[in-house]
Amino acid sequence: MIRKLYLLPLLLITMYSCTGNDDSEYENINLEERVDAGGETTIYSTTTNAYSSPAPNLTGAEYDNHFEGDLLFEATFVTAPATVNPGLGSIYNNSACINCHPRDGRAKHPTDVNSANGLLVRASIFGTDEHGGPVAVPGFGLQIQNRAISGYAPEAAYTVSYTTHTETFADGTTVVLRKPTIALSNPYTSLPGGVMLSTRLGTPIFGLGLLEEIPETNILAQQDLSDADGDGISGKANYVWNPFTLRTELGRFGWKANTASIIVQCASAYVEDMGITNPIFTLETGHGQTNGGIPGLEPEVTMETLEKIALYCKTLGVPAARNTDKPSVKRGARLFEQLECAKCHTPKQVTGNSSIIALRNQTFYPYTDLLVHDMGEGLADNRPDFMATGTEWKTRPLWGIGLTNLVNGHTDFLHDGRAKNVEEAILWHGGEAEKSKTKYKNLNATQRSELLEFINSL
Repeated sequence: MIRKLYLLPLLLITMYSCTGNDDSEYENINLEERVDAGGETTIYSTTTNAYSSPAPNLTGAEYDNHFEGDLLFEATFVTAPATVNPGLGSIYNNSACINCHPRDGRAKHPTDVNSANGLLVRASIFGTDEHGGPVAVPGFGLQIQNRAISGYAPEAAYTVSYTTHTETFADGTTVVLRKPTIALSNPYTSLPGGVMLSTRLGTPIFGLGLLEEIPETNILAQQDLSDADGDGISGKANYVWNPFTLRTELGRFGWKANTASIIVQCASAYVEDMGITNPIFTLETGHGQTNGGIPGLEPEVTMETLEKIALYCKTLGVPAARNTDKPSVKRGARLFEQLECAKCHTPKQVTGNSSIIALRNQTFYPYTDLLVHDMGEGLADNRPDFMATGTEWKTRPLWGIGLTNLVNGHTDFLHDGRAKNVEEAILWHGGEAEKSKTKYKNLNATQRSELLEFINSL
């Protein structure tokens, strides 16, 4: 990141240019009640295990099942035949869940995009399938597997190139942003024309059970499809096909809210990322391809395994917010509201009457509305996914974000890791968030620091 500071009049350096000095409207933000970010599932850890502890309010039975799911999440699959964890697909991206979600956290943008890492590439061609979802690329499917076991060829190798542009603040400070663009090389067979590609990085998995238990009516109530209040922010729910229930349902998970439930997210990762068949996805991703393996008679993992690994993802504890009593963090929280960040990164949510006792009737603070928003051309992947367009992305939860470097050793944010810190992530915002980004750029250096300090306290 390159910065330059130009000498400008003192008035420009010290002005409060987002909404003026009157922030009395936001004086009553109670950060203390937000410390328990996960409600009763909150854990108080500032160690490298901050994302990996079970929720403290689990029952004995829930804890036992959580621990079994933990072991499954860390299991490394190998080529069959083997006595332990056989079934790694003929083509795959990685061999264990934990490899894409290190320490149950966020994968970094890798130096070598073809190494074993948490990056993968979704693919589709123009149109929609029978359920309104993306159309698989003939011969390649909906995800490009860039690794293969002995005797088989990967679908293709990933290549990456970078372009840069500069953002300039009102006080003259500049930040150079770098955008990665993924392409494919050495395909095992000819790629058809018009393939749309989109990069994905593995995300933190704590708190997912709370997000799954937000009542659908609460999420829909946050929509403003016609921008009735004229603030330039709409947001919409993404409705997607659930291959487990065989119904169209509200999407909650994935970068474009393109998955309805945690168990489907887990089942999809098994088959797409690792080539492991299961009761929801019974065919390997390479089925019918010349580089695909021989179909087995039975799924390679059972429904019991899926349920245990899904429960693990649902019942990880949420790290508590920190430093909420600091005046600078409190001022940053007010700026977060003034800049209208909270209109999408909704601080507060509640759960309903969950079948998991630990998740019932919880008040928690994820800072997301679970809606998809138009984020502008700068972030566009130009690949629709059900009702989400090529410029729309789901609002990512912000809870725990300030512990990313501690837990995962980096601060690579956004879907492809292009942002090297929180500030760069803000500067990539466009579309419905363009106004908020402009207000951020008009802040002075102290205000910017306080806003970032608040976000990193979450």
